[in-house]
Amino acid sequence: MFLMKCCVIYSSLQAWPLLPPSTLQHLHFPNLWQVQADGTDGNCVTFVLHDEDHTLGNSLRYMVMKNPDVEFCGYCITHPSESKINFRIQTRGSLPAVEPFRKGLNDLMGVCQHVLNTFERSMREYRAQRKEEMQ
Repeated sequence: MFLMKCCVIYSSLQAWPLLPPSTLQHLHFPNLWQVQADGTDGNCVTFVLHDEDHTLGNSLRYMVMKNPDVEFCGYCITHPSESKINFRIQTRGSLPAVEPFRKGLNDLMGVCQHVLNTFERSMREYRAQRKEEMQ
């Protein structure tokens, strides 16, 4: 489920053009909003992820912070009764904040896929071992 959510968010980012500054821009994915102050150049953006919690927030923050071009990355959950994350990225130089966001999601999907593949391989080996023991 977690890997599916990352894939859906990442695939929606593939269609994003470089967005013009605006106070609030609704993107192609209904559960994802971009908030950017007027007059900024796009290197400091807050992404609002609806229907998400610490599971995605902390994992994605870790992956984005591994990027040396990211100056700041953090998230907060607005209120315990709301399932919404404010995910903020600030980059160095002229790199748009959406790029490390895309890369972080892509890297996170890779890690999740590796964990899933390792788990499935271990399950196949375990089942084969149990089958041999029963014969």
